[in-house]
Amino acid sequence: MIFVVILIGIFFVYYFYIRPFSYWKKRGVKQGKPWFFFGDTWPMIFRVMDMATNVSSVYQQMPDVRYYGAYQFSTPKIVIRDPDLIKAITVKDFDHFTDHVAMVDPKADPLFGKNLLGLRGDEWRNMRATLTTSFTSSRIKTMFELISEAAENYIKYFLNKNLKVVEIEAKETFSRYTIDVIATTSFGVKVDSLGDKNNEFFRMGKEISEIKFTALIKILIMQLSLKLYRFLNLAMFRKEVNQFFTSLIEDTIRTREEKNIYRPDMLQNLIEARKQNPGTSKVARNFSNEDITAQAVIFFFAGFDSVSSVMTFLSYELAINQTIQNKLREEIYATLKENDGNVTYEAIVHMKYLDMVVSEALRKWPPFVLLGRECTKTYVIEPQSPTEKQVTIPKGMAVTVPIYAIQHDPQYYKDPEEFIPERFAEENKNQLPYLPFGLGPRSCLGSRFALVEIKTIFFHLVKNFKLVPTGRTQIPVKLSKKFSVNIRPEQGLYIGLEKL
Repeated sequence: MIFVVILIGIFFVYYFYIRPFSYWKKRGVKQGKPWFFFGDTWPMIFRVMDMATNVSSVYQQMPDVRYYGAYQFSTPKIVIRDPDLIKAITVKDFDHFTDHVAMVDPKADPLFGKNLLGLRGDEWRNMRATLTTSFTSSRIKTMFELISEAAENYIKYFLNKNLKVVEIEAKETFSRYTIDVIATTSFGVKVDSLGDKNNEFFRMGKEISEIKFTALIKILIMQLSLKLYRFLNLAMFRKEVNQFFTSLIEDTIRTREEKNIYRPDMLQNLIEARKQNPGTSKVARNFSNEDITAQAVIFFFAGFDSVSSVMTFLSYELAINQTIQNKLREEIYATLKENDGNVTYEAIVHMKYLDMVVSEALRKWPPFVLLGRECTKTYVIEPQSPTEKQVTIPKGMAVTVPIYAIQHDPQYYKDPEEFIPERFAEENKNQLPYLPFGLGPRSCLGSRFALVEIKTIFFHLVKNFKLVPTGRTQIPVKLSKKFSVNIRPEQGLYIGLEKL
């Protein structure tokens, strides 16, 4: 009897935890060296490597292939590294890859599962169409005054310090700026996160952006068994977080409707979409407050963490590359002179060197290491060389694009570890695989807004301060091995603001 139990146990382990790791070998597709149970995620789980280094190391081991196999725990997925194939999957053949890989179960966690990133199929299409109006150039232009006001408040806070050089921890302080921007443009609430360091917006932002051990356990349970996740009625964040955003949205909507208040922000656009005539999309007419809250929360998260991450690394690059910083400052002074000392939306978006600097920051330090899609309709990759076989991607399989690795590939970017804004001069930029906001219909809806937000703060920052390294600046900067959604500095990133 004991012998039978042992045999059953061995069979169980083999069938569920060893056999799956031969999936790609059987199909003639190259793969790395996955670990038992953990697959290719083990270096991050055991903090051997940061996510960017881990993904890049496997990518570099597969230099002559268009794609390769990988495993998220024991689940196979395919990694696409060829730019033309990436374009096919995200643009040309988008109807086969319409959804993001599910990270949150909308039934168990509707606030975080019903946002634009989590929605699927027609629900996503309808919501995307509704939200697109919030991020047109004209809408962003109407919100520019709110963004610029937050940037000016940020600068004034440090100008008022009675110090020649003010040292900041970049991630922490830029997070406070992005909180102020997202609060005023998405929720219609004015916040001063530098002056009021423990305000609720900042506390909630920290909570939803820091993936703690309990959240990792929940993600693991969801990956291994969605049924168990639902049975346990798990939600990614505490009830206090959900209640904060739900109450905020409900109170704001009620106040605006009762007092007929209009404010040029994203929340107003969603309220208006709900009121539109019967010709509008069904999803817009049936918006609940929960739907509106879900969209506001995802932009809160993206604005708080992803955008502040880019700002952090950009401030570092300017501090250690003074020639580039001086050239940018010259363009800022010239722009002010051309506009009678005013900072306008048009002036910001037409600054060519500022655009090149920000583009290079997004190239070298993309906030997301990977781009994920789920195959929603069986897809066949036809061979293009004698070494390739026809590969079928089944419905439900995750497809991954290694953004960070591609944007650090010397095949496309000479001296990829150098910060060279001229890569993105007008005559060059369209020839390069550039993916920080994704590609195709599911690319980042808020990319133009994020760019304006980043450019505005650095316009004011470089105008008023010289960014310099301090004794605590880690050079070269190293990435944290702690699990997080975005890349982060290992020890914080300290920058000096020297008054001009």
